[in-house]
Amino acid sequence: MGWSSALPLLFVTALIVFEERVSVPNCEIVTADGHDLDGATDGPDDLKVMMVADLLLMGSDASFANIYFRYSYTTKFFRKSFERLKPDMLIVLGDVSAKGSELTDSKWLSVLQQFQRIMGPFLGLPLHIVLGDRDVGECCKLNAKSVDWIASSLPGLDSGGCGVFEISNVSFVSLNAVALLCGNNDLRFSMEKFIERESLDLRNHVKDTKEGLNEPNEREDDFSNFHWRENSVSSGSGPVLLLHFPLHRTIGSNCDGNDAPSRNRGRFHNKKSRSFANSGFAGTEPYELSHTIPPNATEYIFQALRPRMIFSAHTHQFCDHIHVDGTREVTVPAMSWEVRNDPAFIVATFRPNNMVTVSHCSLARESCILMAYATILVLLISVTFIVRISHLVI
Repeated sequence: MGWSSALPLLFVTALIVFEERVSVPNCEIVTADGHDLDGATDGPDDLKVMMVADLLLMGSDASFANIYFRYSYTTKFFRKSFERLKPDMLIVLGDVSAKGSELTDSKWLSVLQQFQRIMGPFLGLPLHIVLGDRDVGECCKLNAKSVDWIASSLPGLDSGGCGVFEISNVSFVSLNAVALLCGNNDLRFSMEKFIERESLDLRNHVKDTKEGLNEPNEREDDFSNFHWRENSVSSGSGPVLLLHFPLHRTIGSNCDGNDAPSRNRGRFHNKKSRSFANSGFAGTEPYELSHTIPPNATEYIFQALRPRMIFSAHTHQFCDHIHVDGTREVTVPAMSWEVRNDPAFIVATFRPNNMVTVSHCSLARESCILMAYATILVLLISVTFIVRISHLVI
């Protein structure tokens, strides 16, 4: 019966192989209307950016299941994704924390430490993190001091939670989209000023490029109500826009038809919508999955920034949407088993010919992994029982 003593080792080996295989992401290229893949082969000058959203980390308040199961697998997901995809940069589109706005400074730091442990090899890459509503709170809790403190602990953000950076000749602008949903407050005005400054820089850059002029234009400083200015810059000539909330979409447009292959929602998905003003946090449960930037703010952003492409999050599901002016917006799904049975992310590859290729990458379903664990456990118990019976018979 020497074979019986080797069974535990075989089960452990099978479990290790299983965990390694289910940690590998399954990626497929997603095309939008009017976008083809001619010449979409990877090149040495491409910029490959992995984008994730809604990690919803709990820090020191994490449960046993989260620490030793979900976060453990998420760490393996990131390691395998890094090894397989070899990205040049990582962007997190908000909601790093499940309830960051309610945390003390020390507990926020525990979330960031947990984030660093999970990221693993990605910490050696350029990193940018966009602020989400769970990070800074809804409108009634939003204040400039707390946003400044959180933004100061994240790379590349100013005191209002916005950022501007360029990598491999691709320009990015990130906005604190939460402030754009709120009424008349200092952070809302700060966003408008930031957008207007970036709009001025864009207009001057285009003007200098076309006419060789370097003289700045005079501008007004009244931003109290989305002050409009004529922008001669053509649509799609601006930066890549990053924000947590999707921009407003026209009535009748929905992403169900353009969604990635059908995915199951996580057990915390709310079927009934609630307004932003009446929403509240309850653990890691998403309180609302349909928020978008208001129409006037959306139009203001399009007019001022002329974004080349937009990446957003918050809805917890993938969406590839074309706005009326032809601008493409990709909404990144949640990277958390708290809200999805199968976490997912995207990889955006920016090519020198201005084409952007988007790959939707899905990870293993939590239910499948749990079922596999249960099956292995039952088999192990059954074999152990059979071995013991055999010994008694002998």
